[in-house]
Amino acid sequence: MSPESETKTLPAYARARQPKRARYDEETIHGILDTGLVGHVGFVADGRPMVIPMAYARVGGTLYLHGASKTRIARLDGIPMCMTATQLTGIVAARSGFHHSVNYRSAVVHGTARHVDGEELDAALEAITDHLLPGRTAEIRPMTAQERKATGVVALDIDHASAKVRTGPPVDDEEDHALGLWAGVVPVTTALSTGVQDAYTPEGAAEPASIAAARRKFA
Repeated sequence: MSPESETKTLPAYARARQPKRARYDEETIHGILDTGLVGHVGFVADGRPMVIPMAYARVGGTLYLHGASKTRIARLDGIPMCMTATQLTGIVAARSGFHHSVNYRSAVVHGTARHVDGEELDAALEAITDHLLPGRTAEIRPMTAQERKATGVVALDIDHASAKVRTGPPVDDEEDHALGLWAGVVPVTTALSTGVQDAYTPEGAAEPASIAAARRKFA
């Protein structure tokens, strides 16, 4: 299916305004979601728009969002919801303020909130932990019944999604190229450093493999 055909199947609210930067293929969208650290989740509660930063994980066509069981968002069920994930890769410095921009990769996901419990809750919590530190659940103790009771998960089954990507240098007006001004891209990098152990970690304990895996994932 062509990008134009894919766009026509989407409702207007799920389409990107600038077609030249838009992507609608799952490979691009999933790639952004799978290498994002924080999702910003939007919904309406008590007649007010809310946007909450949350830990998340993608499993197939579903996003799982983690929060305390008593929070507003963990109790949502059956209402429209939207989540965005953005990776900033550069500040684009142009020869005019108008043409300044940023390089980025972003994904916007639309769906309906679904309350999660039972075995799906356990699988979702493992996925969220392993999204941040791949393989971490195999390195730690199991969750207690009290911890499980205090933890809530809401699922966002992906109905529609889009991505936007900008790369490259500034797009200046042709006549501005002769101004003699510096222009280009200031790279923005995200990297995980060496883990800093706490006071209860045995002296000489090796850094767990999940941290190295996270460095590779979010590099």
